[in-house]
Amino acid sequence: MENAGANKTGEGGKRAIGTLCRFLPVGDTAFAVEFGNAISPDINALVHRAAALLATAPPEGLVETVPTFRSLLVHYDPCRTSAQALQAAIAELDLGETGVVTPPRTWRLPVLYGGDAGPDLDEVARATGLSTAEVVALHAGTTYRVYVQGFLPGFAYLGDLPARLDLPRLTTPRVRVPPGSVAIAQRMTGVYPIESPGGWRLIGNTPIRFFDPASAPPTLFAPGDGVRFVPVEAIEHERIRAAVTRGEYAPECEATP
Repeated sequence: MENAGANKTGEGGKRAIGTLCRFLPVGDTAFAVEFGNAISPDINALVHRAAALLATAPPEGLVETVPTFRSLLVHYDPCRTSAQALQAAIAELDLGETGVVTPPRTWRLPVLYGGDAGPDLDEVARATGLSTAEVVALHAGTTYRVYVQGFLPGFAYLGDLPARLDLPRLTTPRVRVPPGSVAIAQRMTGVYPIESPGGWRLIGNTPIRFFDPASAPPTLFAPGDGVRFVPVEAIEHERIRAAVTRGEYAPECEATP
């Protein structure tokens, strides 16, 4: 089934999934529901709306869905359904109004930029022809969208990074990236929630905790959330870190009116 375009509407204003996507086989027990060929808020909104509909009323044989930037991976039980039957059921679902989406809530995260907290900030400035202050202003002056989560528990891929800061990943990834490291790569930014290897450029650090298996949900962000980074000084960064450790601090979160 071919992609019919993200703005096509059926009879009576119905936005059936089948008019907006194409189905692609992925092995013998899964297929992809592809809504477009680009990373964009509109396409990503369609993906997450489809995932939400299927979670609310799962068709017979559906096992799991995995949202990505522009498609939804659907796993199914071949003993209970077929790809053709499940695709037909999914194609009839109505996505409703899913045009340009305002983030349901926007998080404000304190960030200490540069120095040991952001060892790549100076190099980012040199590579972009900007001052470090201009890099910080650009990075902190944007509201980012949570497109998807993955790679690590609580790691959110946040877009879209200003074009002036579009740089490739490091040629040689670091073996250890400290938790809370704020990083950029191409048109994405993100925060490493735990210590791990990583190849993104580190420009700052936030003391906020992004993953807690004892919480419900265990991750701080949800797909579609907005995120803004707020520059702070070293003293404030350390004060917040101590408060987070004591369980006495939560990041600011503003609900969309």
